[in-house]
Amino acid sequence: MLRSLNEIIRFQLQGIDEEIGRCKYFLFDDKFWGVRYMVADTNKWLPGGRKILISPISLCVPKWEEHQFPINLTREEVKNSPALDEHQPISHLYESELFKYYGYGNHWTDKALWEGYPSPSPLVDANVLKDSTQVKAEDRHLRSTDEVKGYEIHATDQKIGHIDGFILNDEDWSIPYIVVDTRNWLPGGYKVLISHKCIKAVNWAEGSIVVNVSAKKIKESPPFDLERLVDPQYEIHLRQYYDLSQDSKYSQDLKDRL
Repeated sequence: MLRSLNEIIRFQLQGIDEEIGRCKYFLFDDKFWGVRYMVADTNKWLPGGRKILISPISLCVPKWEEHQFPINLTREEVKNSPALDEHQPISHLYESELFKYYGYGNHWTDKALWEGYPSPSPLVDANVLKDSTQVKAEDRHLRSTDEVKGYEIHATDQKIGHIDGFILNDEDWSIPYIVVDTRNWLPGGYKVLISHKCIKAVNWAEGSIVVNVSAKKIKESPPFDLERLVDPQYEIHLRQYYDLSQDSKYSQDLKDRL
């Protein structure tokens, strides 16, 4: 089912024994467009309110009506987790220590998505795991939804809008769509969804994304409707509009849910 990540921000994070904090933002893999971590805000109880990374492996099924996310961790486990330097990029060495602490495997493999939601298993393949000390900076693909929100979107012929949010597939923690706000570039502009598969290039330094879709195509696309995200027909319409129906298995899964 599709969900807006904006909808989850500030959800209460309820640990096994006590509240852990609030959802602050997410870190995603910009190669596979899948969520790798939820970042928790612990200002209320952890000294200094340091950044805490929570893997989807520890996330349980959200209580949407209560705006609560159960976490399969105790407050003590979170408190004693490896400290993260706020001002340094997240290295594979740190991730290795974090996953070792929680008893998980590592996830920087060729496999794209988490498996077995709502209790996803680690993405482990001993044949492709890389030595964490040998991974180059350019091979790291973690990006913050908080940082990327606001990036400008360039269509094939003109600037068209900026990223306003991200859409989550809660079955595998992938990010199939980005929400684009077009109001500052198009007369009567509104928010639309664009598949990450339409992205042609990303300039991380300048904060912009180029998509292989024309401004006219985006302008005439179905408007973003938060309430219709749970409707498979809505996504089928989107996929047909952007010619993404070649993924026959996924398209058939959507039709089966109708």
